Amino acid sequence: MWVSRRAAAVPGSVFSLMDAAKSRARERGLEVIDLSIGSSDLNPPDTVLEALRDATRDPGTYRYPLFSDTAPLREAAAAYLGRRFGVTVDAASEVLPLIGAQEGLAHLLLAVTDPGDAVLLPDPCYPPYLGAVAVAGVQAVPLPLLPERGFLPHLDAVPEGMRPRVLLLNYPNNPTSAVADVAFFHRVAAWCRARGVLLVHDHPYAELTFGEYRAPSALEAGLDGVIELHSLSKTHHMGGFRVGFAAGDAGVIAALARVKGAVDFHPYLGIQRAAALALGLPDAVGRVGAAAFEARRDALVPALRELGWEVQTPQASMYAWARVPGLTDSVAFAVRAAEETGVAVSPGRAFGERGEGFVRFALVQPPEVLREAARRLAGVAVAGREAQPR
Repeated sequence: MWVSRRAAAVPGSVFSLMDAAKSRARERGLEVIDLSIGSSDLNPPDTVLEALRDATRDPGTYRYPLFSDTAPLREAAAAYLGRRFGVTVDAASEVLPLIGAQEGLAHLLLAVTDPGDAVLLPDPCYPPYLGAVAVAGVQAVPLPLLPERGFLPHLDAVPEGMRPRVLLLNYPNNPTSAVADVAFFHRVAAWCRARGVLLVHDHPYAELTFGEYRAPSALEAGLDGVIELHSLSKTHHMGGFRVGFAAGDAGVIAALARVKGAVDFHPYLGIQRAAALALGLPDAVGRVGAAAFEARRDALVPALRELGWEVQTPQASMYAWARVPGLTDSVAFAVRAAEETGVAVSPGRAFGERGEGFVRFALVQPPEVLREAARRLAGVAVAGREAQPR
């Protein structure tokens, strides 16, 4: 009787099924290779950890952090955006620290939508997007991401009469690893401005790019009606620190700050110091982590293709998105794979209807472990028949 309609609308997580399957695998004596969670296994830079250690010995960091205390982090974020993307933002009015980008999105929707508003969400998408929409009491309108279109949205297919409040995008993309160029963001921003739609770009994989590819920022299309969410969880391997920032349209940043002011303080001052230092590190430091994930990609993708699975070579992110021939129930397949082989992957259906037929691999193990995972998966049954090892 105490559950609100908002709470009841939050989708259940299929990952609880995966946790149970992993437990059963361990009970059978299998060594689990967990590729189901996109949590970086690399360490933050040593200088970042030293900054945090020093801060914990400073009594001045123990109090509640006020907005004025966030100035060093806001200035570091503004400098990073300028150096990396050529984007100029005002640190005082166009940047706001977050307790992680996931928290930021949930509060952002509360700040810019009213119950019943429509929000365009990619399908497939990162599952917490659906939870944030449910908590805000708004309507999720799926925007298909199709392989034949490079997993980019077809905005012309949105009905003319629809007036969505927000368009949420994410490139480099989770789960598909698709990427976008700066021309794409200019087109999307123009589409949104013509319709009075706020463009929200979730950008946690900005620095996990491979080869010559470098991810652009949606803010390169202008700040008016655009908000971008950045996280240090992937780019600087600081997932447990829970720190990131939002940047863009000053009016939207002010609304977000108002909501956050009602429900939370800012990150611990020591974490803010560590994050500010991380954002100011030379680009070469971030490329070290990207190179590690690129080597893992180069180990896993060919191994999956040897199984006859369809998988593109990602240009960015920390995932491989693989279509399994004949697969019609990705949840059952993922549970069976974990129980029978100890290899845990994310079922595509967990990311939306358009994810069915796919599984997602998080590149969070060394290359030799990823190749071993592919070897184990060779004999897992697909849709009631035995897969043929190749």
